[in-house]
Amino acid sequence: MTSSPTRFPLALRLVHWLMAICILAMLFIGVGMVSTVSEMRTWLIDLHKPLGILILCLAAIRACIRLTRPAPPLPADLPTSQRVAAHLSHLMLYALMFALPLVGWAMLSAGGYPVELFGTLVLPPIAPIDGPLFAFLRRAHTVLAMVLFVTILAHLGAALFHAWVRRDGVWQAMTLGRSQRRPPTSSTWASRSAGSS
Repeated sequence: MTSSPTRFPLALRLVHWLMAICILAMLFIGVGMVSTVSEMRTWLIDLHKPLGILILCLAAIRACIRLTRPAPPLPADLPTSQRVAAHLSHLMLYALMFALPLVGWAMLSAGGYPVELFGTLVLPPIAPIDGPLFAFLRRAHTVLAMVLFVTILAHLGAALFHAWVRRDGVWQAMTLGRSQRRPPTSSTWASRSAGSS
């Protein structure tokens, strides 16, 4: 009988931290896009598009790895409410990682704007040109970005709680440093947390 892993696969950890950098950059770029009227706004928009598609691709890679490799179980003494919160927050993060780039892509398509990635590579539109649809998707994109920001803050707070207060190995399961011994975990939770990372 094989023992449960104590850390996420290295590939998943690498994608996780790369996505964290990209998503934080996107949030700051998004704020810069709506708060500036200078020529820098055009540069930020041109950067925003390929970075959004990169996040979408990384989200797909991350989901594939996560579905094919087991996750380390949460600590056995973690309260049920925190287990449920961890599961739901991870589902929310995965949903947002896919929804935000797709809504942004559809928004640009509805507005008749090309999604250009590096020079001559232009992605096909995924929505018809439609003014009201563009306005709706633009608002939805903004709302989803704010939801993502709040979810990331909650995720970071929970991660630091595990790292500094509980010190139960949950933080180490996703870090890139050397593995450390972690307290006993619940194998029951391992099977229930198949959708989280």
